Amino acid sequence: MSRHISRRQFLKTMALSTIATTSLGGGSWLYATEIEPEHVAIERTTLKISRLDPAFHGYKLAHISDLHMDHTWMTEERLLDLMRLVNEQKPDAIAITGDFVTDEAIPFENSLVKALQMLNPRDNTVAVLGNHDHWTNATIVRRAIGKSGITDLNNAVYTLRRGDAMLHLCGVNDIWENQHRLDLVLQDLPADGAAILLSHEPDYADVSSQIGRFDLQLSGHSHGGQVQVPFVGPVALPYMAHKYPSGLYTVNGMYQYTNRGLGMVSPQVRVNCPPEITIFTLENV
Repeated sequence: MSRHISRRQFLKTMALSTIATTSLGGGSWLYATEIEPEHVAIERTTLKISRLDPAFHGYKLAHISDLHMDHTWMTEERLLDLMRLVNEQKPDAIAITGDFVTDEAIPFENSLVKALQMLNPRDNTVAVLGNHDHWTNATIVRRAIGKSGITDLNNAVYTLRRGDAMLHLCGVNDIWENQHRLDLVLQDLPADGAAILLSHEPDYADVSSQIGRFDLQLSGHSHGGQVQVPFVGPVALPYMAHKYPSGLYTVNGMYQYTNRGLGMVSPQVRVNCPPEITIFTLENV
């Protein structure tokens, strides 16, 4: 495990969130545990990208993150419903930015495959791993990704084509666990065409944006904090998610988008921070 911050420190941070949320009254607690987590926001964003070939003008990219399958909230039935909701958006491609599971992987392999193979974009679905996938069993999670027919984008590049036009979907393995190899991505990335990078941890944008080759980085990890206090912001955030915790940013000329995720970690509550499916419409400038 990375020495930047330990798992124990991470759990201590989440405990602060628990203290804050357990102070909620009965009605508020019910809302935070049962109502808001069920109301998935479809966030629609149009991005103008100068390197995007006109052949990809209007391209629709769905972004989901942090499924966090577990024995309590993210059951197989709930995940199947969410995958249907993604399909209803009729995306051209789907990007998943890690944390498929929370504390265990083996019990959820078959359920993950069943749900993920439902995804039906026009072109392809791509995915990278997150820190929880490594904390449980990255081999099992990657096997589920493969069985689902999803492209494993960890330290890799997948190129979409429209004739001679190219749109590159790139990914790095988890930064927290020091599994990322951006050098391998750049080695395989053609010089021409817009490039989108999947990175579970959003604050990696400070590194990837310096390269000058990526037009957009997609991330998750933060869950938006799960609990956001008006005029204050997130109650607690994990390592590598403090600078860009939720929504759209511009970092050194590169777009950075942080998805609030579909699942939760303990405490399993959401306040002013609903789960999210992001739909990007890419436009040539």
